[in-house]
Amino acid sequence: MAKIILIEDDMTMLSLLTTLLEMEGFQVLTMGDDTLENVLIALHRDPPDVALMDVHLRLLNGMDLLRRIRQDHTLDKIRVIMCSGMDLSDECLQAGASAFMLKPYMPDDLINEIQKVISQ
Repeated sequence: MAKIILIEDDMTMLSLLTTLLEMEGFQVLTMGDDTLENVLIALHRDPPDVALMDVHLRLLNGMDLLRRIRQDHTLDKIRVIMCSGMDLSDECLQAGASAFMLKPYMPDDLINEIQKVISQ
Protein backbone atom coordinates (compact mmCIF):
# COMPACT_ATOMS: atom_id res chain seq x y z
CA MET A 1 0.00 0.00 0.00
CA ALA A 2 1.49 3.32 -1.08
CA LYS A 3 1.80 6.14 1.42
CA ILE A 4 0.73 9.60 0.31
CA ILE A 5 1.17 12.89 2.12
CA LEU A 6 -1.24 15.71 1.33
CA ILE A 7 0.15 19.22 1.75
CA GLU A 8 -2.84 21.49 1.38
CA ASP A 9 -4.12 24.61 3.17
CA ASP A 10 -7.80 24.15 2.26
CA MET A 11 -9.20 21.98 5.06
CA THR A 12 -12.25 20.95 3.02
CA MET A 13 -10.03 19.79 0.15
CA LEU A 14 -7.74 18.03 2.62
CA SER A 15 -10.70 16.13 4.09
CA LEU A 16 -12.15 15.19 0.69
CA LEU A 17 -8.80 14.03 -0.67
CA THR A 18 -8.09 12.00 2.46
CA THR A 19 -11.43 10.20 2.16
CA LEU A 20 -10.97 9.56 -1.57
CA LEU A 21 -7.43 8.23 -1.25
CA GLU A 22 -8.22 6.04 1.76
CA MET A 23 -11.16 4.56 -0.17
CA GLU A 24 -8.69 3.73 -2.96
CA GLY A 25 -6.49 1.86 -0.48
CA PHE A 26 -3.74 4.42 0.08
CA GLN A 27 -2.24 5.21 3.46
CA VAL A 28 -2.75 8.97 3.86
CA LEU A 29 -0.79 11.46 5.92
CA THR A 30 -1.83 15.11 6.02
CA MET A 31 -0.10 18.41 6.57
CA GLY A 32 -2.09 21.58 6.71
CA ASP A 33 -0.41 24.86 5.94
CA ASP A 34 2.76 24.89 8.01
CA THR A 35 6.30 26.20 7.92
CA LEU A 36 8.86 24.87 5.48
CA GLU A 37 10.96 23.41 8.27
CA ASN A 38 8.00 21.63 9.92
CA VAL A 39 6.99 20.02 6.62
CA LEU A 40 10.57 18.88 6.00
CA ILE A 41 10.74 17.41 9.52
CA ALA A 42 7.49 15.50 8.87
CA LEU A 43 8.82 14.19 5.55
CA HIS A 44 12.02 12.98 7.22
CA ARG A 45 10.12 11.38 10.09
CA ASP A 46 7.76 9.39 7.88
CA PRO A 47 8.77 9.57 4.19
CA PRO A 48 5.85 8.99 1.81
CA ASP A 49 5.91 7.41 -1.62
CA VAL A 50 4.06 10.40 -3.07
CA ALA A 51 3.52 13.99 -1.96
CA LEU A 52 0.45 15.74 -3.37
CA MET A 53 1.16 19.40 -2.81
CA ASP A 54 -0.51 22.70 -3.64
CA VAL A 55 1.75 25.31 -5.22
CA HIS A 56 0.14 28.23 -3.38
CA LEU A 57 -0.18 27.76 0.36
CA ARG A 58 -0.86 30.52 2.84
CA LEU A 59 2.28 30.07 4.96
CA LEU A 60 4.48 28.20 2.53
CA ASN A 61 5.54 28.42 -1.09
CA GLY A 62 5.09 24.97 -2.60
CA MET A 63 7.79 25.62 -5.20
CA ASP A 64 10.31 26.40 -2.45
CA LEU A 65 9.38 23.18 -0.68
CA LEU A 66 9.70 21.20 -3.92
CA ARG A 67 13.20 22.58 -4.50
CA ARG A 68 14.23 21.73 -0.92
CA ILE A 69 12.92 18.17 -1.33
CA ARG A 70 14.92 17.75 -4.54
CA GLN A 71 18.09 19.12 -2.89
CA ASP A 72 17.83 16.75 0.09
CA HIS A 73 19.43 13.38 -0.72
CA THR A 74 17.22 11.63 1.86
CA LEU A 75 14.00 13.02 0.34
CA ASP A 76 14.80 13.41 -3.36
CA LYS A 77 13.20 10.07 -4.32
CA ILE A 78 9.74 11.15 -3.13
CA ARG A 79 7.44 11.51 -6.10
CA VAL A 80 5.84 14.96 -5.96
CA ILE A 81 2.60 15.87 -7.71
CA MET A 82 2.12 19.63 -7.70
CA CYS A 83 -1.38 21.15 -8.01
CA SER A 84 -2.64 24.64 -8.75
CA GLY A 85 -5.62 26.49 -10.15
CA MET A 86 -3.16 28.19 -12.52
CA ASP A 87 -1.30 26.30 -15.22
CA LEU A 88 2.17 26.19 -13.72
CA SER A 89 3.04 22.82 -15.20
CA ASP A 90 6.23 23.95 -16.94
CA GLU A 91 7.57 25.70 -13.84
CA CYS A 92 6.73 22.76 -11.56
CA LEU A 93 8.21 20.13 -13.86
CA GLN A 94 11.38 22.20 -14.34
CA ALA A 95 11.70 22.51 -10.55
CA GLY A 96 11.58 18.72 -10.22
CA ALA A 97 7.92 17.76 -9.85
CA SER A 98 7.02 14.25 -10.96
CA ALA A 99 3.72 15.56 -12.33
CA PHE A 100 1.42 18.56 -12.32
CA MET A 101 -2.38 18.64 -12.02
CA LEU A 102 -4.51 21.66 -12.85
CA LYS A 103 -7.29 22.29 -10.32
CA PRO A 104 -10.08 21.43 -10.33
CA TYR A 105 -9.43 17.84 -11.32
CA MET A 106 -11.63 14.79 -11.38
CA PRO A 107 -11.04 12.10 -8.73
CA ASP A 108 -10.34 9.45 -11.38
CA ASP A 109 -7.72 11.68 -12.99
CA LEU A 110 -5.98 12.11 -9.64
CA ILE A 111 -5.94 8.38 -8.91
CA ASN A 112 -4.61 7.66 -12.40
CA GLU A 113 -1.87 10.26 -11.99
CA ILE A 114 -0.85 8.88 -8.60
CA GLN A 115 -0.68 5.35 -9.98
CA LYS A 116 1.33 6.61 -12.94
CA VAL A 117 3.98 8.35 -10.81
CA ILE A 118 4.19 5.38 -8.43
CA SER A 119 4.99 3.09 -11.34
CA GLN A 120 7.82 5.36 -12.62
